[in-house]
Amino acid sequence: MSAWVLPDHIADVLPSEARHIEELRRDLLDMARCYGFELVMPPLLEHLESLLSGSGEALDLQTFKLVDQLSGRTMGVRADCTPQVARIDAHLLNRSGVTRLCYCGSVLHTLPAAPHATREPLQFGAEIYGHAGLEADIEMLSLALDCLRVARLSQPNIDLADASLVKALLNGVSLSASRRSQLHAALAAKDSPELRQLTQDFPAQVREGLLALVGLYGDESVLSEAKNAIPPLPGVHEALQNLKFLADHLRDVTVTFDLADVRGYSYYTGARFAIYAPGSSDALVRGGRYDQVGAVFGRNRPAVGLSLDLKALVRVVSARPLQAAIRAPWRDDAHLNAAVAALRSRGEIVVCVLPGHENEVDEFLCDRELTQVAGQWVVQSV
Repeated sequence: MSAWVLPDHIADVLPSEARHIEELRRDLLDMARCYGFELVMPPLLEHLESLLSGSGEALDLQTFKLVDQLSGRTMGVRADCTPQVARIDAHLLNRSGVTRLCYCGSVLHTLPAAPHATREPLQFGAEIYGHAGLEADIEMLSLALDCLRVARLSQPNIDLADASLVKALLNGVSLSASRRSQLHAALAAKDSPELRQLTQDFPAQVREGLLALVGLYGDESVLSEAKNAIPPLPGVHEALQNLKFLADHLRDVTVTFDLADVRGYSYYTGARFAIYAPGSSDALVRGGRYDQVGAVFGRNRPAVGLSLDLKALVRVVSARPLQAAIRAPWRDDAHLNAAVAALRSRGEIVVCVLPGHENEVDEFLCDRELTQVAGQWVVQSV
């Protein structure tokens, strides 16, 4: 095999795409800062027990593992930044009030999440710790939509669900980990025959409610249907009311519901959302409430957050125009060099054309030129 061939689902990012990704990264972090989020930069790898604490089997399978040559302990390359940010909130900041944190960095997956997905996503995320009310959920949804707006994505669709619905239905039902996993898989696949088989010995109300979830997806009328279809067990009404409250605060965006969506069931504790673009088969943004994320670090604080992969986002938004720049000749000329330095100090992009390469500027729109007029270097339109 050639030395330059990269592993499957690992790729170089070339200039045009890299420029777009970097511009998006800056825009999203600036948007998070406008909301009052503080930037953190967790390390790329940690001791495995810290990295996987409370994250469940799915993240364990997605994590590359290695042995630390200094300590001999097993370490992991992060597959998700959220557990790290929860650790920072719990142990390093340890604030008593609300904490808003954001981040953007590469993560590494052992397997791609989809057939054409990268194993090295560039994950942007934001988390609010310390507030249990739906106000934090609304702020997170608002931030998600504003991030997509600055990314120039039009007509997003928000799909809402609530992890507490299934938990409320299963409260008091004794299940092995294997059977619970099978149950959630059947719900996710909307496999009614399998679900009937798995719940045949469940209490009638629980079985009725779980089977009803399979058909409860669509527009806001789903919530009205759910009130009649799902038995009024403790926690069910509250979950449905929370979903309606969130939907009522979303303006100028299509909102749908899928009450059988149990992705991240071991992680999310309440309302969760996925945002899609027209024609996209997978969500561009995922988020929701995960109040127990910090429990393993000794601080069981309310928490809500979102995350997205900048590389996936770039593939579905329109390419950005080239940045305007000034073309300048290359000469060993003190006056020319001073003029170029002055322009760059004012934030202008100045591309000095090396001799013999006058037509090789690809990534910038050189709409002006630095030319010598009457002994002075001046900028003129091309």
